[in-house]
Amino acid sequence: MSGRLKLRRGTVVSADPLLVEVEGERRPAWADEVLLGPMREGDEVVVNVEALDLNLGSGGFDIVHLNLTRGLSGGGAEGDAHVMKLNYTPLQHSIKPVEEGSRSAPRPVLVLPLHGHLAPAAWAVAQASPGLRVGYVQTAGGALPGSLSRDVKHLRERDLLAGHVTAAPAFGGEGEAISTVGAIEAAGSLDWDAVIVGPGPGIIGSNTELGHGGMAALESAHAALSVRCPTIISPRLSSSDPRERHRGLSHHTRTVLDLMLAPVDVAVPENQPDIARELETSEHRLHLTPVDLNGYAASNLPTKSMGRSLADDPLFFSAPLAAGTHLARVAS
Repeated sequence: MSGRLKLRRGTVVSADPLLVEVEGERRPAWADEVLLGPMREGDEVVVNVEALDLNLGSGGFDIVHLNLTRGLSGGGAEGDAHVMKLNYTPLQHSIKPVEEGSRSAPRPVLVLPLHGHLAPAAWAVAQASPGLRVGYVQTAGGALPGSLSRDVKHLRERDLLAGHVTAAPAFGGEGEAISTVGAIEAAGSLDWDAVIVGPGPGIIGSNTELGHGGMAALESAHAALSVRCPTIISPRLSSSDPRERHRGLSHHTRTVLDLMLAPVDVAVPENQPDIARELETSEHRLHLTPVDLNGYAASNLPTKSMGRSLADDPLFFSAPLAAGTHLARVAS
């Protein structure tokens, strides 16, 4: 049975970085200012302390649930927003879904296994096909708030992403979609040439075959195939993950590919013959693709994921670089 929300009162003692004093302890926190508005020193807040109390890794901070000082005057959405996100929860809010735009011809779709693939994939697309407009659809599987991702912010500032849509249950992007398939089909009305689909930061895991956030890739790939989009999987690879199940071809990707109901493209770095041989026996279309690790290392984009740098785990970053390059080729 699910536990009750672990909420505590606190006071903001620093706005940047956000620190909240709870029961005499100063604790790191994060606030979704899209939903809650700005945080200021001295504000009285209610925080969810569960993740930090559990000493989680990427989720190891308190989440501001409510700003009691300045958060009770929110006016809600303006205009003709009429659909609820996070419906029937205390955080429900109205949005205008991108599905209400015109339907478009199928665009190529790249499906990511986790958020750490987003920056390398987007960079590789731009290197292979400058001017190609690729948008990002954020799904379930990791963090749900669209504003949490620093990678999206940096990629948008550098025009490496043409837009950011959060598909339910994710929320808070520049555009909102009720479903992943709806977001994919709206690509044309958003003026995107191609789509990258994947979860937000962090990934949910239970150390089981099916109970993890990586399974969102199965749903996203099927969504893309259902509207006849050329569909590519970026495989989760690693040369140094301490967990054997994630070294080489991760069991997350292997499971997704085994459960796919139709073939998809799988881009693999061209210098990985062992992984290529493992995938050659599947029904999926294997594409050995060159990668530019040195170029990406010099890009000033993120070169660290799950505590490992590009130098520690080049294979991890090679996979989305290959996938992004292949997406650009298919879309061009």
